[in-house]
Amino acid sequence: MPTNRLVVKEEVAAYAAVMFDAANEAGGQDAVLEVRNQMEEIIHLMHSDMDLSGALSDTSYVPEQRNALAHAVFAECNPAFTEVMAVMAERGDAGLLNRVFAAYGDELDTKLNLCVVDVTTVVALDDNLRHIIIEKAEAELGKKAVLRERIDPSILGGIIMSVNGKRIDASVISQLNNARHVLKETTDGGEC
Repeated sequence: MPTNRLVVKEEVAAYAAVMFDAANEAGGQDAVLEVRNQMEEIIHLMHSDMDLSGALSDTSYVPEQRNALAHAVFAECNPAFTEVMAVMAERGDAGLLNRVFAAYGDELDTKLNLCVVDVTTVVALDDNLRHIIIEKAEAELGKKAVLRERIDPSILGGIIMSVNGKRIDASVISQLNNARHVLKETTDGGEC
């Protein structure tokens, strides 16, 4: 039977709202951000571990087994995430987690007027640069900004920032790849 996109959209919004409200009631902004970060990590985990994502959606398991599996796998996560993810698995909706993550970001925006700025650098940011990034993001977006920092030596230098799915890549590795691409096009085009 075909799935109605509007019904799925409403389910996704409901999962995100319930997860957000439960986290917010339990621990305020800190818990809300913790759930967001855990959800992002779980999405990466599920993309790299097809056995896990398959098991959470496998219809050969009865709904109660999928629920129990989700509770066992995500027992160390924030209870707001664990409970909603267990219901999603039980209902065969674990594959909607990416969309729930996006809808959760909308909840952050509308209910807390908050955005998360993911920043990746080779070395830790100093307090002055943190302040500049937050100030610039708040001015550009018109809402409170929270930094989520990552260190990744593979970018060689520079910075990668993303907010609400929009990404700015000013890393050295990206610039080198762009230069290599331009040089290859020039060489392949016979102009050199």
